[in-house]
Amino acid sequence: MTEKTLSSQKAETRIITGAQIFMEALRKEGVKEIFGYPGGVILSIYEQLYHHNDIKHFLVRHEQAAIHAAEGYARVTGKPGVALVTSGPGACNTVTGIANAYYDGYPIVVFTGQVDSKLIGNDAFQEADIIGITSPCCKHNFLVKNVKDLPRIIKEAFHIASTGKPGPVVVDMPRDVLVGKAEFNYPEKVNLPGYNPTYAGHPLQIHKALKYLYKAKTPVIITGGGIIASNASEELTKLAGSLRVPVVNTLMGTGTFPGKDELSLGMMGMHGNYCANMAIAHCDVLLALGTRFSDRVTGKLEKFCPDAKIIHVDIDPCSISKNVPVDIPIVGDLKNVLIDMLNDIDLNEAEKSFEKREVWLNQLKKWKEVKPKWNIQDGKLIPPTVIEGIFESLKGKDAIVTTEVGQHQMWAANLCKFNEPRRFVTSGGLGTMGFGFPAAMGAQIAFPERLVIDISGDGSFQMNIQELATCVNYKVPVKICIINNGHLGMIRQLQEVLFDKNYSQCLITGPDFVKLAEAYGAAGIRVTKEEDIIPAMQKAFDIDGPVIIDFIVQPEELVYPWVLSGDPLNKILLNNPGGV
Repeated sequence: MTEKTLSSQKAETRIITGAQIFMEALRKEGVKEIFGYPGGVILSIYEQLYHHNDIKHFLVRHEQAAIHAAEGYARVTGKPGVALVTSGPGACNTVTGIANAYYDGYPIVVFTGQVDSKLIGNDAFQEADIIGITSPCCKHNFLVKNVKDLPRIIKEAFHIASTGKPGPVVVDMPRDVLVGKAEFNYPEKVNLPGYNPTYAGHPLQIHKALKYLYKAKTPVIITGGGIIASNASEELTKLAGSLRVPVVNTLMGTGTFPGKDELSLGMMGMHGNYCANMAIAHCDVLLALGTRFSDRVTGKLEKFCPDAKIIHVDIDPCSISKNVPVDIPIVGDLKNVLIDMLNDIDLNEAEKSFEKREVWLNQLKKWKEVKPKWNIQDGKLIPPTVIEGIFESLKGKDAIVTTEVGQHQMWAANLCKFNEPRRFVTSGGLGTMGFGFPAAMGAQIAFPERLVIDISGDGSFQMNIQELATCVNYKVPVKICIINNGHLGMIRQLQEVLFDKNYSQCLITGPDFVKLAEAYGAAGIRVTKEEDIIPAMQKAFDIDGPVIIDFIVQPEELVYPWVLSGDPLNKILLNNPGGV
C-alpha cells in the first residue's frame, strides 16, 4: 500500500457525522455520564450511544429531572454536568432546571435537538425557539448552523460553563447538523476575545481590605456559593482563624466553613439563626465572599448593615454593588484573592486586633444561646425532631444531603452542621420544588459509593416522583426522607401568619408513599414515633437500592427563626409573630 493511499485513508477516517463529532467532543472533555431523554431529531446521537458504552447515558423519566440531575452531579464534583434532550417539548421541559443552575451558579451543558435548519421559523413539528426562550436564564447559548462549527462550539460551551462565574450553557443542534459530515478537529483552546474573567484581585484593594479588618471591633465574614465554586474553603478557614473573624453563611454557602468551628455562626437571612442575623445587624466591617446579596439574605435593604464598611469579593463584577453598595469592591477568583490576603496579612496587626474582638465574641456566644421554641405535642412527631434524628444517623458517614424546597429545607439548613463543602445540595435563587430528588440522583451517580440522602416535603417530592423508576432501573440507592405533613407547608405557614389563617389550596393529598415505593420496585418505610427515627434510617442504609422513609409529622409546626419580608435582619421572630 502506497504512502498516498495511507494518507488518503487517514483523511477519510476523519470525515464523520455531527453525531459522531458530538460523541468525540464529549470524550475530549472527559465526560463519562450524561442524563437525557431521546426524541426524533437526536436519534443519530442515540445510535452512537447504542454502539459505544464508554459514555454512560441515564434515561430519566422527565427532561426537567435530567437538568437537575446534571446540576446535582456538577455540585458535588465541581465538573460540568451534561444533559441531552430533543427539540420542542423536550427542550422546553429543561427551562426550569436551566434557570435553577443559572441563579445558583453551577456549570452544566445542555444539548438540545432542533428541527432541520431549513425548517426553523416555519412552525415545524416539535419546533421551539429554545435559544430565545433560554437567553434570559443561561450564561450563554449557541445555535449550531454548520456541522463544521460543532467541535469549536462544544469546546467553547464547556469552557464558558466552567470558568468565571459558572453557569448553564445551551447548545441547540438541528437534525441536519447531526447527520451532516465534516472533518473532526477538536480545538486545543478557545478564542473568545469578549470573554475574559478576572481571576486576580487588585493588590491595593486587598491590602486596603485587610486594614479595615485589623481596625474592626465587630467584623463578620459572609460566605456564599462562590467559595464552593472556587474551591476556596481551606483558604477561608485559614483567613477567619488568622484574623479571628466570625463567619456566617448564606443558604448557598452552607459547608463553606466548618460548622463545628467556634467562629461559625451558621446561616443568616430570612430563616437564618438568631446569632447570625444579629451579628450582621451589628457588625462594623463586613467581608462578603461570593454572595450576590439576594433579598432573602439582606432583609430590608435600607437597614442592612447600617453601620458597616462593606468589602465585597466576587468573580462576577455585575454582582458587586448590584443590590448593596460597597466600600471596597474586589473582582477576582475567591481562591486567588484569599491566597493573596493570607500572603499579605501583617501578623502583628492581626494579633493587636484580637483584643478588640473579645467583647464581640462574648456577645456572639450569648446570641448563640437564643433558640426558637418548638410546638411539641405529646405522641406526635415534629419536623425538627425528625431532621435532627436524620443527621444523628449520618454521624461518621461522609454523606451528601440534598433537599427540596420549603419548610424542611430551612430546618435542614439551620439544624445541621456541615464541615465540608459539596455535602449540602439545595435550590437557592430559584427555589425549585422537585429539585432535590433528581439532584440526589445525579450526586449518587457521581459518587456511587457515598451515602446520598434527599430530605423532602410530601409536596415537593411529587414534582419529580417519577424518577423513582430511574433509580430502580439503574440501581441508584438514594434514600428519600419525606417530611410528610399533608400540606404545602411553607404556603400554610404564610397563610397562617400573614393571611388570617385562610388556608387556601395548601392541603395536599398524596399517595401511600410506602406502597408507591414498592410499586416502583423500591423499598418503603413509615415512621410515626421519635424512637423509630434512627432505627428506620439504619434499616434504609442497609438496603442496597432506593428507599423512601415516610415520616408522618404534625402539620402545625412553623419554621423559626423568621424575618418577615420587608423587615430588617434584627427583627427576628422565634415563635410568636408578635415579636421575639
